[in-house]
Amino acid sequence: MIALCDVDDTRAKQSRDAHPKATYYKDFRTMLEKEEKNIDAVSVSTPDHMHAVQAMMAMKMGKHVYVQKPMAHDIYEARMLTEAADKYKVVTQMGNQGSSGDGVRQMIEWYEAGVIGEATKVYSWTNRPVWPQGIEWPKTSVTPPADLDWDLWLGTAPQKEYVGNLVPFNWRGWWDYGTGALGDMACHIMEPPFRVLGLGYPKSAECSVGSVYVGEFSRGYFPESCPPSSHITLRFDRPGKSDLEFHWMDGGIQPTRPEELEANEIMGDGGNGVIIEGTKGKMMCSTYGANPKLLPTKRTSEVSVPQTQYRVPLGDRGHYNNWVEACIGGYGSEEFKKLSSPFSVAGPLTETVLMGNLAIRSYDYRVKREGADNQFDYPGRGIKLLWDGADMKITNFEPANQFVKRTYRGDYKL
Repeated sequence: MIALCDVDDTRAKQSRDAHPKATYYKDFRTMLEKEEKNIDAVSVSTPDHMHAVQAMMAMKMGKHVYVQKPMAHDIYEARMLTEAADKYKVVTQMGNQGSSGDGVRQMIEWYEAGVIGEATKVYSWTNRPVWPQGIEWPKTSVTPPADLDWDLWLGTAPQKEYVGNLVPFNWRGWWDYGTGALGDMACHIMEPPFRVLGLGYPKSAECSVGSVYVGEFSRGYFPESCPPSSHITLRFDRPGKSDLEFHWMDGGIQPTRPEELEANEIMGDGGNGVIIEGTKGKMMCSTYGANPKLLPTKRTSEVSVPQTQYRVPLGDRGHYNNWVEACIGGYGSEEFKKLSSPFSVAGPLTETVLMGNLAIRSYDYRVKREGADNQFDYPGRGIKLLWDGADMKITNFEPANQFVKRTYRGDYKL
């Protein structure tokens, strides 16, 4: 461990104590410039809004990168990182450790063996958010802690005064920094069906969003904050097959229990899970693709199919090792080919996850009603957004495209 970088001295203390010989920096740009000859690879574990600029700078310098989920804050960023991985010939991995687990591999083997037939629908859900969302931005600013460089923490985000209850965790619920429940958990939970079914870019997205009422018949409008709950429906084209309907639910919303699941059996892991429905059966798993089961669950022990998928040593606990071995082997090596979540895979998955957020933010887009005081229309509600994945563009509602790519503050750039 050559160098450590954090804008928050308190958060960095544990790592600094564990690696006393590593040089400590506040600004990632300074670290990369000064340590360029000493660094082989970089791990990015910062808030979502900084993932892309940090990873891209390292990749341009020929450094391998491991980036926590979601890979990026915006769809455009995810696409640029995906393309850069091949351009700069670096080894990449997203931090969705379940992709290294045995569970998703077992599900692939069941599906390829035709155990559930052709997939028709997917349901995925989470109990997140477990932080404040659907709230108003604090009206009162406070002095930043002495051990936090607030300007560096803001990074690419718009200039704002420091407020309490934001750092180090609750930034997840604010669009300027986080990506809500989807960004936190969908890269873990949507990954198994995305990989099992070999999905690409969705062709459409629609959503419904939980409401917060601040008075009688008075719905709160808090566009800076992610909603308390949402239900996203994505549709995927599949050549030669019928479209696939893919549901995401958060904030505690869950699908109806399958009839094949007995009354006292837990659906998913209780708070999170996935169900893939097929023409001949169904299968289910928990967070990270763990505990895969066929439905009815007794089929799990009754059905045996050949093992065709590579198993990562230590499973999900070997996810970092999976990347490190590929870094040592180098771009294009046999170890590289065994990566669980390289950007070539993680990029399209992240874009799909962020399509849900694009739908949510379009839902909250409003315009003032002509000739009326304090009355607004919400033209993004009640419609289906049609997505041109190749061009990263919504084709039937232009205001939605402002959420594909952010404008960075200051001199930050990809």
